[in-house]
Amino acid sequence: MALHTTCDGVKRRDFLKVGALGATGLGLANYLQLSAQGAVQTGKATSAIFVNLPGGPSHMDTFDLKPEAPEEYRGLFNPIQTNVEGMEISEHLPKLATCADKFTILRGVSHTLGAHRLGQEYINTGTRPLASLEYPGYGSVINKEQPGAIDLPGFVAIPNTRQKPGFLGVKYAPLNTGSTPQKGRPFSVRGIALANGLTITDVEKRQQLLTDLDKTFSGIEKDNQLLDGLDRFGRQAYSMITSKKAREAFDIGKEPAARAEPYGDSPFGQSCLLATRLVENGVRFVTVSTGGWDTHRDNFPKLKDNLLPPFDQALAAMLVDLDTRGLLERTAVFVTGEFGRTPKINNRTTPGGRDHYPRCMTMLMAGGGVKGGQVIGASDEKATGPAGEGLSPSDAAASFYHNLGIDHTKEYHTKTGRPIMIVRDGSVIDELFA
Repeated sequence: MALHTTCDGVKRRDFLKVGALGATGLGLANYLQLSAQGAVQTGKATSAIFVNLPGGPSHMDTFDLKPEAPEEYRGLFNPIQTNVEGMEISEHLPKLATCADKFTILRGVSHTLGAHRLGQEYINTGTRPLASLEYPGYGSVINKEQPGAIDLPGFVAIPNTRQKPGFLGVKYAPLNTGSTPQKGRPFSVRGIALANGLTITDVEKRQQLLTDLDKTFSGIEKDNQLLDGLDRFGRQAYSMITSKKAREAFDIGKEPAARAEPYGDSPFGQSCLLATRLVENGVRFVTVSTGGWDTHRDNFPKLKDNLLPPFDQALAAMLVDLDTRGLLERTAVFVTGEFGRTPKINNRTTPGGRDHYPRCMTMLMAGGGVKGGQVIGASDEKATGPAGEGLSPSDAAASFYHNLGIDHTKEYHTKTGRPIMIVRDGSVIDELFA
């Protein structure tokens, strides 16, 4: 069981033991409850995949290289030409270089939150965090604005996510898979598959009992957000367990070998394959997380040998596969960490590392109405900050929602009646869209 820990103590489990549905009852409703604790359609996209890179990848060694900068800044990697003229990325991203026409690079994205937790809260909601309020993540907002079929989860996290429903309430919480799929092994999500001899008939009998109890106690749940959420979990649990469509959506073993092979054998690759399969089957929002980017030490060997090869292979495969399946035009893709890393290399080790750096970072966007094959924004000659006004994570969030036909200025109200805008600051990046 691998466990990544960032320098400020934030832990992320990449592999968690998959639990089976308990023999004692309808386990998914309980699971969804526990998971919750831890719109006018104008855009082209109807579903989304959010790729989170917790730890903060180095912008200068991935998508914003500075070969002319002084040696202590530019690092050890060289840029290579992509399939888009004038667009260069790291030599250790060769597969992404062959499909750069399918994504846009946002450079010179800047903010001021240099701690992992705060940075993650910002990039997972699009709004700078406040101590007094928990904002909903992208998946929860999309699940509220554009709910999908009752027999499919609207918001799936592989294996888990920093995104929470916030003040929207537990009924918009994610379904965390709790593990990453592995090639050649059966993959079951807690509560989607039946186990320990439990049959559909058993589930149906228990559902009828729950229905009778609901009628007995009807009216108690009125205006109770928690009970409303629990009731929704129960209905969805029953619908998903009894739905062949839901069970098959998570079964990546049904993918033809020729389609699955390009993703590679890594947990991230298999997670991206699952994300593609889920959106193809109607899931509205999927987030995939892959950690280890907190490279204070040995930045260059870690990126070259461990982090960039599976990232490059899997993300390129996902973009090409989405396009081949005819899904890219209706699937908004957003790839980001919480910040970049210091342009000047530290000397803690040889060849050194890079530290937290929110003043300059890169993001990728693709799919839906996004015009691929372009770079928007720029950093200065040493990538120490944006060249010009720069972009913010809030701008990226507003654009992400816009691509999905959601007005980021729409107001929700908390339980106390406080009006809250979906994205408090930020403007749509018009150049993103064709």
